[in-house]
Amino acid sequence: MEVLGYLAQGFLVAMTPVNLVWMVAGSALGTVLGMLPGLGPSTGIALLLPLTFGMRPETALIAMCAIYYGAMFGGSRSSILLNVPGDGAAVASAFDGYPMACKGQAEAALAISAIAYFIGGLLSTIAFVLVALPVARFALRFGPPEYFCLMIFALAATAAISKEALLKGIISLVFGLMLSTVGLDFQSGVPRFTFGSQELQMGIDFVVVIIGIYGISEVFVNLEHIADNVAKPVQSKFGRIWITMEQWKKSIGPILRQTPIGFLIGVLPGAGGTIAALMAYNNEKQISKHPEEFGKGAIEGLAAPEAANNACSVGALIPMMTLGVPGSGTTAVMLGALLILGLQPGPLLFEQHPDVAWGIIASMFLGNVVCALINIPLAGALVRVLSVPPKLLYPLVVVLAFLGVYTINFSVMDFYLLTILGLVGYLMKKFKVPTAPLILASVVGASMESSFRQSLMLSNGSLAVFFRSWICLVLLLAAAVSVAWPFISDWRSKRNQGEAVDVPVD
Repeated sequence: MEVLGYLAQGFLVAMTPVNLVWMVAGSALGTVLGMLPGLGPSTGIALLLPLTFGMRPETALIAMCAIYYGAMFGGSRSSILLNVPGDGAAVASAFDGYPMACKGQAEAALAISAIAYFIGGLLSTIAFVLVALPVARFALRFGPPEYFCLMIFALAATAAISKEALLKGIISLVFGLMLSTVGLDFQSGVPRFTFGSQELQMGIDFVVVIIGIYGISEVFVNLEHIADNVAKPVQSKFGRIWITMEQWKKSIGPILRQTPIGFLIGVLPGAGGTIAALMAYNNEKQISKHPEEFGKGAIEGLAAPEAANNACSVGALIPMMTLGVPGSGTTAVMLGALLILGLQPGPLLFEQHPDVAWGIIASMFLGNVVCALINIPLAGALVRVLSVPPKLLYPLVVVLAFLGVYTINFSVMDFYLLTILGLVGYLMKKFKVPTAPLILASVVGASMESSFRQSLMLSNGSLAVFFRSWICLVLLLAAAVSVAWPFISDWRSKRNQGEAVDVPVD
């Protein structure tokens, strides 16, 4: 009953006229940004973050959440119609979505995409309501040592998403931590890594890092191919965008099975929508009675990753709001926004600002309905955005990026930092260095350092403080497992292959 009371209060906040307007605007804008290849939710929120500075905190966060799940809804449109994923999480949608469009079933593919997103988002939001308060209350037991160990786990899990990228992930992580140390040390007042520049004494702003790594780097990446970019013809005339009863019966099982998986993956720091969507697709293919149809236009192969993807986006908000640790690159951007707005994410957010916390949760129920209404009846009009020439799109992105950065501190130094970080992001993408560890480390680096130093002060300089609490021990063990698991998995697969080869043949 207590949760229902908080949720009712949240609906009162979410349904104020200004919040509803920004919810609808954010959902529509997120859908458009999600459709455009290269401009996913992280880039969209990063570019539009400066617009939220004059808003009330709950309005700003409701708008950012709307952009987030709006982009999740829209990300599969270019996958289905062009075989070009809007972002990494929409890759699995192309496996069967594009073959469906080629077979003349584009209407059904667009419809089941939106339906699966709606159901996945609705069910995972209900799960969010059930677990948010218990997790937030448990997190009140966290002191500086527990928070430091929690951030170690989050950073380790983000850097170790795959064995092949582990070293690159660690490099990205270290660079992000380096960025977080620039400026005055707020405990001693000593300037660090400012090179005599007064503009750098307050550090490098989150927004500059985020827009540079996500926004400007995408422009640099796409400039390589902008001259020879020949747009594919986009289908813009559709029949009735809906599905048959037979298609619904095939889809409802995969949606209900893969939504919990996507939600749980979203809660894990660093996993992200790409892993959730691919895992859901592979799971459904393995249990299917007709796996040979997957990849050839099976509607189950589209419904499963779509539901898991949106469930993952909701799940990723749980550690950000209850523990202050983002579950994905996009929620790392939102964490930075929370700090800029003067709110401390974590359990105290629910204690001190319940209107903000529960207003965001309530807005997710309403936002899923809004996104479904936008993406089903208006799909035919929205997909025309895919025909926007890159020569017009990317200059607009650059203008928005520089205007947004300048409005933060009105400093020309931020222009240089933005350009340098854009080049760094471009090189990272060229050499396939993951950017999520850098973003996460740059956002939580300062609080991580503060927790570490506070812990040492409590223990008179003894590192044993990180091993006295069972919470610390569990988190450190989880961090070690997250780093070691890719190697263990690789070793087990090689051993199984070796045993299969060594089986004697009579």
